[in-house]
Amino acid sequence: MTKIFIWIGIIVASLAIIAVAISAFLTPDDFRFCDEHPSKDENCQAADVIIAVSGGDTAARAKSAVELYQNGWADKIIFSGAARDPNSPSNAAAMREIAFQAGVPEDAMIIDEISTNTRENAINTAKILKKNNVKTAILTTSPYHMRRVLWEFKRAAPEVEFRSRPAEDASWNFWFIKPSGWWRAISELGGLVMFGLRGLF
Repeated sequence: MTKIFIWIGIIVASLAIIAVAISAFLTPDDFRFCDEHPSKDENCQAADVIIAVSGGDTAARAKSAVELYQNGWADKIIFSGAARDPNSPSNAAAMREIAFQAGVPEDAMIIDEISTNTRENAINTAKILKKNNVKTAILTTSPYHMRRVLWEFKRAAPEVEFRSRPAEDASWNFWFIKPSGWWRAISELGGLVMFGLRGLF
């Protein structure tokens, strides 16, 4: 019986270590050492634009972009994402409405309504960045999605300096105690593997 408890303990501890490692890897946060507002510190300076990538908890991602905007991190926001239902407003339009209701002026927002996946988010937004001569940008999305968004955008627009700020997505809290959380984490890791393989061909 003692050996069983020992093995259970080893398994639980191993899963905990794996979960912490996955969380740290999937959720890069370039602002973890910054104050609420921009400063003169190299990694804590304001950017040209904030980019919110839709999917998952779209409202949380929009609110993250709004909070960054209101705290002075950039004076423009780009919302990127098509509608899952072609007969419904796009995710980008829904995020823009959330921002407008929160006090962000319409002329401070740009939307990309045609991107249906993360790769397209990056490619289509990169065109907007080039058109507007953007040099620095802050990306925000759900925590589990942050690493893949960062990699895709860096590949699509290598001339732009990107920094990451994960949104507060309640569905990701304590993800490791839910089968759906493990599925989401593994899916994101798989997406990163596919990203790497695309770079080889």
